[in-house]
Amino acid sequence: MKTIIAALVVLFVLLQYKLWFGEGSMMEVWKLDRAIAVQGAENAQLLERNQALAAEVADLKEGVDAIEERARRELGMIKEGETFFQMVD
Repeated sequence: MKTIIAALVVLFVLLQYKLWFGEGSMMEVWKLDRAIAVQGAENAQLLERNQALAAEVADLKEGVDAIEERARRELGMIKEGETFFQMVD
């Protein structure tokens, strides 16, 4: 009887070990859950950036206002009839 109980205890311990530390264990599941959460946050940031870029592309394709704004900001261009003032600190 004692050998059967000892064998069952050993079997139980081995199964518990496999559950907590073996392949497909709870530890591995927790690590994967954390990795999924991190990847989800990164995906949300990238989705937001992609939406902003898509809106900018649509503005550049459809309207002259976005093109004019970029020309002013990045190239320092001005319209005909405007006066350019440069402030120096």
